[in-house]
Amino acid sequence: MEREAEEPGWEVDPDDEQGAAIVAFVGRQLRARREAAGMRAVEFGTAMGYGEGLVYKVESGKRIPRPEYLDKADEVLGAGGTVAVMKEDVEEARYPRKVRRLARMEARAVDLFWYGAHDIHGLLQTEEYMRALFGMQQPAYEQAEIEQGVAVRMARRAIFDRSPAPALSFVLEEVALRRPLGGRMVLRRQLERLLELGKLRAVSLQVMPTAREEHAGVGGSIEMLRFRDGSAVGRSPGVASGRPVEDAKQLRVLALRYGTIRAQALAPSESLAFIEKLLGDT
Repeated sequence: MEREAEEPGWEVDPDDEQGAAIVAFVGRQLRARREAAGMRAVEFGTAMGYGEGLVYKVESGKRIPRPEYLDKADEVLGAGGTVAVMKEDVEEARYPRKVRRLARMEARAVDLFWYGAHDIHGLLQTEEYMRALFGMQQPAYEQAEIEQGVAVRMARRAIFDRSPAPALSFVLEEVALRRPLGGRMVLRRQLERLLELGKLRAVSLQVMPTAREEHAGVGGSIEMLRFRDGSAVGRSPGVASGRPVEDAKQLRVLALRYGTIRAQALAPSESLAFIEKLLGDT
């Protein structure tokens, strides 16, 4: 499985000091445990089902180990879960610095509210849809950047598996559900994914019809996260120039706009029926 060593998206960003330090620490731990077990790198690689080259790259901190790599290493070394638990640290190292704080906040949030002016939230996207979007970016992304972006969004979807689950509310524009980004089949699978998520008890999906004559979302997208201690953070192009805000007055403005948007959009049950019809027409 030497191909694993060359697959894009798992390289260490040398400019990300925090991420590089995490990966280097994990690599040192793996090497120390392997040597303590009396295993040479080639023997360890054979037992793992990976190439010797990948073992050296991981242990030297040049390669981010996949979660399944750490699971297998835990099993081969008889570490009793102490290696597998490092998956959480490594997962964070995969996040670009600019989204690392967002991922941490999403992991703590008890409520998430989102309105998108022209897109579908990353948590709702299928992997195919993600790849299509990243592939359309200009200037064009390198393949490694695309793989990293997809991996980050896929990892963030763990929010749906949390227990207790946070309350997740999304309002999507009709136009975003009709635009066949990536092709018609990609759109079909994306609509199917929305129908699946919309049936989860903790998820509320609403559609804003294009024909609405009144719309409180003309100021742009809105995202708000609320936490267990009562604090919150929000962001919208129409408030504080799009910078994240925690001020109570500005948060009230965002909450008012979002509440009005929800009232103007189709109800969740109507929205799912609307998406089903779109799927049938696609």
